[in-house]
Amino acid sequence: MKILRFIDPFVISIVLILVVGIMVPIPTSWIDVLTQVGTVAVMVLFLVYGMRLRTSEVIEGLKNIRLQGGVLVATFVVFPLIGVILMPAMKPLLGATFAVGALYLTLLPSTVQSSVSFTSIAGGNVAGAVCAATISNISGMVFTPLLVMLIMGASTGVGWGSIVNVLTQLLIPFVIGQFLQPWAGDWVRRSKWLTKSVDRGTILIVVASGVAGATARGLWDEVTWMDAIALVLVSGVMLSIMMLGTWHAGKALKLNRADNIALLMCGSKKSLATGLPMAAIIFPPHIVAAVTVPVIVFHQLQLMVAAILARRLSMSAPESETTW
Repeated sequence: MKILRFIDPFVISIVLILVVGIMVPIPTSWIDVLTQVGTVAVMVLFLVYGMRLRTSEVIEGLKNIRLQGGVLVATFVVFPLIGVILMPAMKPLLGATFAVGALYLTLLPSTVQSSVSFTSIAGGNVAGAVCAATISNISGMVFTPLLVMLIMGASTGVGWGSIVNVLTQLLIPFVIGQFLQPWAGDWVRRSKWLTKSVDRGTILIVVASGVAGATARGLWDEVTWMDAIALVLVSGVMLSIMMLGTWHAGKALKLNRADNIALLMCGSKKSLATGLPMAAIIFPPHIVAAVTVPVIVFHQLQLMVAAILARRLSMSAPESETTW
């Protein structure tokens, strides 16, 4: 029963949309409208992100080179390498449908909210985690589509046009938000309901349009229960490798305990909030739904494991160790 406390109600909403979208086909004209609404919602989401973030926080966080560099290397070098190495095994195990999504998962930036929250619970460097996760997401607007094109382009049809779309629909709204931040930033940061509503609303729209499109094309006929079980197992293997790797890498880098926890929590996570909207922009419509399912599964798994680990780390923290 304790595990149920770590299940995110928002993820349950996503699963319900997946189930309904698979079982109830909708007209193609509705799917087109839903896709267009999702595109606008994604642009609004990154505009809000830009207004919420203080530029000074990123600049200050860059001073901790070992922590920030460790998170970036873990996120955009080590994790993708694991995906590439495991890909030959994932294809027969997961099937082509989910294998593409599992590989895409490894190319995403770190998550922000959960990484920071679990770093705080575990007694880690919260300020460093905020900067690391934020820098990861900003970098991901460029690194993720580039990695997708270089590693997955031949099999998915992803090319330079996808990168242009990301820059247009994600980076430009974010930069505009940064210009507006001095005037609107304080209000946006106080209005947590705004970011939460736009964040979650955008993801739900992206999931709905992707699943509806996959249903219309008969994609789900190719997916079996064994594929789903195998996906959970593969996600667990990747998460275990990254958590063990980042923890021991922090020791090798001679990070203090607080920074090591921040590296663990930020370097082993992948962002649902960034990953799903970005998938809708990068990939052709006929594979978007297949790509998003592994991201959703990994997201829920990382929440449950990180919650348990963070509590154990908090109980073992030395009394003299500072968390800030």
